[in-house]
Amino acid sequence: MPPATGFDSDVIVAGGGPVGLAAAIEARLAGLSAVVVEPRAGEIDKACGEGLMPGALPLLQRLGVDPAGMPLRGVSYRTTGRHADHRFVSGAGRGVRRIELQSALHSRAVELGVSFVDGKVGSIAQDPSSVTAAGMRARWLFGCDGLHSTVRREIGVQLEAPRRGRRFGVRQHFAVQPWTDLIEVHWSGGVEAYVTPVAPDTVGIAMLGGRGIDFRRALAGIPELAFLLDEAPASALRGAGPLRQRTSRRHRGRVLLVGDASGYVDAITGEGLRLGFAQARAAVTAVAQGRPGQYEEEWTRITRDFRVLTSGLVLAARSPLRPAIVPIAGRLPRVYGAAVERLAK
Repeated sequence: MPPATGFDSDVIVAGGGPVGLAAAIEARLAGLSAVVVEPRAGEIDKACGEGLMPGALPLLQRLGVDPAGMPLRGVSYRTTGRHADHRFVSGAGRGVRRIELQSALHSRAVELGVSFVDGKVGSIAQDPSSVTAAGMRARWLFGCDGLHSTVRREIGVQLEAPRRGRRFGVRQHFAVQPWTDLIEVHWSGGVEAYVTPVAPDTVGIAMLGGRGIDFRRALAGIPELAFLLDEAPASALRGAGPLRQRTSRRHRGRVLLVGDASGYVDAITGEGLRLGFAQARAAVTAVAQGRPGQYEEEWTRITRDFRVLTSGLVLAARSPLRPAIVPIAGRLPRVYGAAVERLAK
């Protein structure tokens, strides 16, 4: 369906990462035209854990996307000499290289007729019936441009996050055969190291902690993990952060924020993509019905468990309780398992 007369597109999507592509696909499935504006050419990679929780897979399947990867059947919290395992009751998740996911979503978007523009969104102007950005006029704009969202700043909804205790992430892949079908979370003194199998011969290691994480030093501080990796890096080291991002609201006028751009707590529970895909669907539903304010309510519902449980876990991780997290999870398997399932659904 072409856009209405006088518009270049029904929807402009700022950001061509997985969430932006999902939003563009959702728009096309709803009968709306969509154009993705992205300044980065080629493969778009990012420092992340690369684990799709069980609840993310049905959201991808309804988009017509089924990326290759490795099954993830649960979560294992680990520290020296102790571990607490929970296998998903809700079905397996999947470890997927970010570039593999990106490619699968991009191909589907092209198949559905999504347009692409190389460039930046830049300044944004709105009137009661349209929004103008990147030299185009559309009915709606979705800000899917990540942690450091330009759209969020342009519409004036960014709030300053506390500088104290800011957390960052780094990630690297290793050419080794996966030894587990669980997402392993190794709790050391200063970082959490997430192990995600992403291919039959590749494992990704993502570390979360304070500014300036020394990946090699941190890895050496987890002997159980360092021994298995055997000095076989298979990708460059990538970083991201600060992770904490706050917004006063998730929509203003004809602009809606989706994914990390809408606000983010931390990657400690590993469900950013599931939330982003669910938000993309909610955003498209809201604009298709001409009720953008409805998205605010849906965003709150979609992210409620994430915000509460993740904030609590980050608080514990930065407190004197940190060494007790794995032992407590082991002693309270039902509580631990219920929390994992709540986040995995």
